[in-house]
Amino acid sequence: MNKKNVAVVMGGYSEEYKVSLKSGQLIFDSLDRDLYEVYKIVILKDEWYFLDENENKYEINKENFSVKKSDESILKFDVCFNTIHGTPGENGILQAYWDAIGQKYTGCDFYQSALTFNKKDTLAVLSKYGIPSAKSIYLRKGEAINVDEIIENLKLPLFVKPNQSGSSLGISKVKEKSELIAATEFAFKEDDEILIESFLDGMEVSVGVIDFKGETIVLGITEIVPQNEFFDYEAKYEGASEEITPARIDDETRIKVEEISKKAYNSLGMSGFSRSEFILMNGVPYMLEMNTNPGFSPASILPQQAKIYGISIKDLCGNEVEKALNKQK
Repeated sequence: MNKKNVAVVMGGYSEEYKVSLKSGQLIFDSLDRDLYEVYKIVILKDEWYFLDENENKYEINKENFSVKKSDESILKFDVCFNTIHGTPGENGILQAYWDAIGQKYTGCDFYQSALTFNKKDTLAVLSKYGIPSAKSIYLRKGEAINVDEIIENLKLPLFVKPNQSGSSLGISKVKEKSELIAATEFAFKEDDEILIESFLDGMEVSVGVIDFKGETIVLGITEIVPQNEFFDYEAKYEGASEEITPARIDDETRIKVEEISKKAYNSLGMSGFSRSEFILMNGVPYMLEMNTNPGFSPASILPQQAKIYGISIKDLCGNEVEKALNKQK
């Protein structure tokens, strides 16, 4: 049997690259060596390289995403397993490049990646499908900010967040009128566009959705109990939150969350791993955002959900590779 070459692509250009390296390692370790030759590829701002088992680096030829090894042989990949969180792997840039050179890859296409990385646009599209979200105001850098009008519209407390940033960087909860301008400046450090959203007072849940063996399934619903004010970067990556899977919700609510999560996934034409965040208020799930390349380190939510659902990481990852191999270029 001819084993397929799989490149596990990790790293990225944002602060999240550290999480991506852990996610990549788990996927690298989990892929079935009877079926695949597995290689580690690291993409960072200043260098793209293949890392061999002795930690030697070989530069990637960007013309066709190949590697010239020490024996002068050229290594090419049947599939790239994309485990980059944030830019360029979660916002469509890498996918568009791979499409242009005819390289197969896991996960969703460049359009879905770019769309879901933009919170405002995702929620606007999903509202057309009847999926509710918080009331919000969108601002671009340099626009006048009318504090009174914003507060009258959205009420306090409210959230200020970058429109396009992964992993909860640049988010503030604003409780006093006097804090609003500083919060917008903090968010504008991450992005040129920001969202100011009304506060939804309810339970936050994180829902893993994937397409597995031809079917859209909800892997699990995880309840997020932050020790901080909200699920910020520290809570997400430094353990300052409690995550309870399955979430403590009744069956009626669970079914509602499952249905709306699947609907969001299918409405956007998604493929691959995804994790959507909702706030449950009076039994209604309000969508916050969808991540198309969620954390996949051993401590991350999606692998934990898979474990409870009963799908092994090996099967979960193998399914992604097989789907990518069968995709038409």
